[in-house]
Amino acid sequence: MSAPAIDRRELRRTLACFPTGVTVVTAVAPNGEYVGLTVNSFNSLSLDPPLVLWSLTSASRSLAAFEQAKHFAVNILADEQVEISRLFSSRATRKFTGLELKPGIGGAPLIAGCAAYIECRIHSRQRGGDHMLFIGEVERHRASSKRPLVFVHGRYVSGPVP
Repeated sequence: MSAPAIDRRELRRTLACFPTGVTVVTAVAPNGEYVGLTVNSFNSLSLDPPLVLWSLTSASRSLAAFEQAKHFAVNILADEQVEISRLFSSRATRKFTGLELKPGIGGAPLIAGCAAYIECRIHSRQRGGDHMLFIGEVERHRASSKRPLVFVHGRYVSGPVP
């Protein structure tokens, strides 16, 4: 007896009940250009060794650049950075124009004003369904007192975070 088919739309609605933080993951492409995209699939994986993971759809135009990168940065957006999240989730080609940036480890850009930063060296990559999982070993991190941007039920929310 086979399991019933999963309705993708209903699954997406169910998954939307889980609040997530909003990040912009950045790296440097082989041609030296910055790449970045909004990611809410970010998770901590291990403290010993310090590992984090995130995933990217196999259909992404940025996949090749991230697969070739040796480092990436996780910019954990602050609650006032909704427009940055929207920009990096768009198909815009000049996402970094006008942003205040600092170079992170391996050149991965750090976006000014974030709630936190996690700079990683690629530990491993693995296919998972229609996504590529990127596992990074944390080499440097920094947190601020800013409230993080949160996404739930298909929208951004802000409010006090203890």
